[in-house]
Amino acid sequence: MLKIIFVLIAFFHGLIHFMGYAQAFDYGNFMQLTKDISKTEGIIWFATAVFIILSLVLYLLKKDFWPYIAVIAVIFSQILIITHWQDAKFGTIVNVLILVVAIFGFFQVAFKRNYKNEVKIGLEESKNMPHANLTDADIAFLPDLIQKYIRYTGSLNKPIVNNFRVRFSGKIRSREKDVWMPLVSEQYNFIKIPTRLFFLNATMNYLPVAGFHCFKNGIAFMDIRLLSMFKVEYQSGAVMDTSETVTFFNDMCVMAPATLIDDRIEWLEVDQNKVKASFTNDDLKISAWLYFNEKGELVNFVSEDRSAIEADGTVAKMKWSTPLRDYKDINGHRLASYAETIYTYSDGDFTYATFTLKDISYNVLK
Repeated sequence: MLKIIFVLIAFFHGLIHFMGYAQAFDYGNFMQLTKDISKTEGIIWFATAVFIILSLVLYLLKKDFWPYIAVIAVIFSQILIITHWQDAKFGTIVNVLILVVAIFGFFQVAFKRNYKNEVKIGLEESKNMPHANLTDADIAFLPDLIQKYIRYTGSLNKPIVNNFRVRFSGKIRSREKDVWMPLVSEQYNFIKIPTRLFFLNATMNYLPVAGFHCFKNGIAFMDIRLLSMFKVEYQSGAVMDTSETVTFFNDMCVMAPATLIDDRIEWLEVDQNKVKASFTNDDLKISAWLYFNEKGELVNFVSEDRSAIEADGTVAKMKWSTPLRDYKDINGHRLASYAETIYTYSDGDFTYATFTLKDISYNVLK
């Protein structure tokens, strides 16, 4: 809502600048403008209006360079306002508003740059990856349930997955009584060197919150910032490394079934509708149970190796599950389009996030 209000106010402010142009070229006589405006000055009024509106279009399109255009527009606008202070002084208020939002925009671009740089590194490393198709021979050693799942998702006879990009919408909260925060996210996973780069934009009390989860070859951190400036939460260390290894393996199982031929996965037990597996990266090993229905759909992923904060502030490993449903055809693969993330505390389950899969692409180069 605040975003819409800002755009409307700034857009109207931009339109007002066309009055200066119209006055200079005798396209109208505006009583609000009591001082003569030369044709040269009228062109500047016109250009300023265009720059303000252009910056808003770029803002809505989420282009990283929109703050630069906005600052240029504000500078020219304020110069014009100063030269016509008696007529246009109240435009200063809107210029200040645009400038403040642009400053936040600079911080947002700077914060997201770390994520984009890591993505760029991963994409460069992916350029020379093999592109062979996944065959029946490749999956023959897997448990029957896993083979059935790979076939059900349409992963067979398609390229072996080296990386994938995912976009989600959803909601998240920290505690049971907290208000849900709506979110959108983008994520890149790279398989050879286990890497998960997750960037989210959420809204907390009408204010934007950005978060970067980075997991790279066993080392992880999470950085959550209000307005992309003020750190709300930051986590790193051995506990985080283990937890994000679980998440990375979960991503492989849920979103890239073709990667389940990976030789770092060990298939430990099979029991009717479930399979237990472990994933090892260097000296870090985690395990999880994968649950399937009769169709061959993966309907839950459960691990005891992820940690969360207890009510008393201590950190402990606890059951972590991701129930899945609503399988749909998305870009040629049949995948679960909806997931929840749940911790099981001593007093019951706590769902802290939900995700709806909007788009997924495999073996991306950009």
